[in-house]
Amino acid sequence: MAIPMLQKTLVGAYILRKHLAGQKRYPLALMLEPLFRCNLACAGCGKIDYPDEILNLRLSRDECLGAVDECGAPVVSIAGGEPLLHKEMPEIVAGIVARRRFVYLCTNALMMEKKLDQYRPSPFLVWSVHLDGDRQMHDRSVCQPGVYERAVAAIGRAKAAGFRVNINCTLFNDAEPERVAAFFDSVKELGVDGITVSPGYAYERAPEQDHFLTRSKTKQLFRDIFARGDRGRKWAFSQSSLFLDFLAGNQTYHCTPWGNPARTVFGWQRPCYLLGEGYAASFRELMDETDWDAYGTGRYEKCADCMVHSGYEASAVLDTIAHPLAAARVALAGVRTGGPMAPDLALDNQRPAQFVHTRHVAIKLEEIRGRRAPRKAADSG
Repeated sequence: MAIPMLQKTLVGAYILRKHLAGQKRYPLALMLEPLFRCNLACAGCGKIDYPDEILNLRLSRDECLGAVDECGAPVVSIAGGEPLLHKEMPEIVAGIVARRRFVYLCTNALMMEKKLDQYRPSPFLVWSVHLDGDRQMHDRSVCQPGVYERAVAAIGRAKAAGFRVNINCTLFNDAEPERVAAFFDSVKELGVDGITVSPGYAYERAPEQDHFLTRSKTKQLFRDIFARGDRGRKWAFSQSSLFLDFLAGNQTYHCTPWGNPARTVFGWQRPCYLLGEGYAASFRELMDETDWDAYGTGRYEKCADCMVHSGYEASAVLDTIAHPLAAARVALAGVRTGGPMAPDLALDNQRPAQFVHTRHVAIKLEEIRGRRAPRKAADSG
């Protein structure tokens, strides 16, 4: 695993304190989304499908750091949109690092070389560069030629400057195991510190809906990939061994949505980073008043095929605490890529999908326009 000892130690100590305190639900990583605006329009992403009034919103530095303090998670993943579009991002990152929280600053890298000098290397800071495969795979995924080359150049400069750099790789149903394995080999040659890999989530507002993986296809795809890399041991993944084992169909997990709570310009997002089905005004309200049992594979139609790390990595980490020897066996021997798969969750009793995006957008627009109205009235007077 490509997780440094300092991070393992501090995150492990945090989990142990929660476990000893008997706390049932607690966050492991805050998914901080200070803006939805992006400089790409990827086919598999529904994050930029908002009116300009919402795309122009930003969480301030104080709001971001307040969310970090309120949540208390030891890891903060800053996503978007494109975080580097946020003018206060260097101050936000510096504030999180000063709190000794591990920051994964996600970026498509188009602005990374230009902005790199605004940040300082730290064991608490990781650049997480979006890279969905080799040149052809990635440029097709982001719907723009030349992005792969710019990302690779930015990675090289960041490594030369002393930064930790991971790649964040999302796979879809057109992924070819041999090609993905070759891509992981090339990433290793770039000197990247770790790989975060996940199947894509079927965002209901994504422009293309034909390339998302079902759970059965996800499991076979990852078995075929890991088999080409010495059961996955050939590559440095910045993920738990049991989550990788889960991707290959060897573990049966329910998701742990509160493990990676999301704070966006709408508020604290219910139930998770991937689904915006409601919003809480505070982290405590999110944790205490969300009907967690209403969501997850087997419970809700939108979650049927999800195997994404933002929902299941926390499940795997908690299983690692409960079964450390099993996790160690997978870490040492690698992911099993043959034989029967673990039973999957039944979908017979899942409730049908509800489509609430339009309503929440309307509520937010009314709030924005309501805030502006008094100023306009004052100006006209």
